[in-house]
Amino acid sequence: MREEITSLQNSKVKYAVKLQDRSERNASGLFLIEGYRELKRAADAGVVFKTLFVCPKLFLGTNEQALIDQIRDGGAEVLLCQERVFEKLSYRDRPDGLIAIAVQMQKSLRDLVARIATKKNPFLVIAEAIEKPGNLGTILRSADASGVDGVIVCDRCTDIYNPNVVRASVGTLFTIPVVEATSAETLMWLKERGIKVVATTPSAKEEFTQADLTGAVAVAVGTEQIGLSEAWMRVADIQVKIPMYGVADSLNVATATTLVLYEVVRQRHCGKDLFLWK
Repeated sequence: MREEITSLQNSKVKYAVKLQDRSERNASGLFLIEGYRELKRAADAGVVFKTLFVCPKLFLGTNEQALIDQIRDGGAEVLLCQERVFEKLSYRDRPDGLIAIAVQMQKSLRDLVARIATKKNPFLVIAEAIEKPGNLGTILRSADASGVDGVIVCDRCTDIYNPNVVRASVGTLFTIPVVEATSAETLMWLKERGIKVVATTPSAKEEFTQADLTGAVAVAVGTEQIGLSEAWMRVADIQVKIPMYGVADSLNVATATTLVLYEVVRQRHCGKDLFLWK
């Protein structure tokens, strides 16, 4: 590594801080990844890194050097930072000494074709106009955990490269295909492949544990305030509701998504007629 960066006015440090703004990410095609787990998953997925900022005093484990070597071997510049400089770069309350500038993946629906080509019953998530980065990141984490084949972000409100999406996803942004498309493109793409759209709505007659989710399905979720748009609700092949027994009339969108995804998993493993809860 080069000599330790000690100035907050260092041009590379100042540029990295600028990447916390969406406008700079959009203009440059770059974004920030912070944290050992996130960087490890990105590196293993083949994400291209430009610069890695390192502060050994903040390391939390013993595997950091191997990851630094892996990223450096991929062509990234590695820069050693003083603790106060790294804290300027970090967007976390408790930084762990690793943050990188990486190249956005820019995937489209075409990238999903090969992924689902060999799948008898593809399993997808549609995230329409999710507004909060933390919710989108949590949806990605649940999608990864439940074995989803891909996530399609439609008509985005939140930038999938927002640092808080990366953080909330715990790096699962890099472990499954996450593509961006318009709702119109996505609806046509799903129809051509016979993938049914599953939508949650309080007005549905069936509870989510009663509908048949064993086939090729795309679980569609919408904005935090109003849910899925009318366009998606109109074309939904399956409408389900999540029963609410308290005062609240709805769940957080990420929580609701997780419930439905795991119901798909349960049915595929146990059969749709075997109810594990009522």
